[in-house]
Amino acid sequence: MQIRAATADDTEEMLALFPRLSDFPIPENRNPLHLWEGDAVMLREWSDGKRDDCLVYVARDEDDSLLGMAMVTLREELLSHNASSHLEAIVVDKKAEGRGVGGALLTAVEEGACERGAKSMSLHVFARNARARQIYERSGFDGELIRYIKSFSDDALS
Repeated sequence: MQIRAATADDTEEMLALFPRLSDFPIPENRNPLHLWEGDAVMLREWSDGKRDDCLVYVARDEDDSLLGMAMVTLREELLSHNASSHLEAIVVDKKAEGRGVGGALLTAVEEGACERGAKSMSLHVFARNARARQIYERSGFDGELIRYIKSFSDDALS
């Protein structure tokens, strides 16, 4: 497996993986598209050269097949306002699950963010996404904030 900085030529293959970002038991009042559409817009902006605050990496196998991707933005930390980064998306192709691709991509984006001056990395993850939470916790992330939401109507979040 090779991890490298992504190029614009990787964009369409990466976008094809994005529906996997909603491949877990999402809350019933959520639209699966909402879990990744914004990330797709951000990736396209990066690909078009409009997001120099983004770091994007890909994992490829020996046949150059895409195994996964990760995208981070550089931004200030929410509370301390120190230089930081935020994991926007990390997704692994179903055929590559269990091969360490997610962990390797996470290490690569962490190193890339550190090289650009980030002192930390944050991320958001749904409580029901046990697969992702396990990777994050194994990688040293600490669950710090809990977000609550209450819908006022059946179509409030759709």
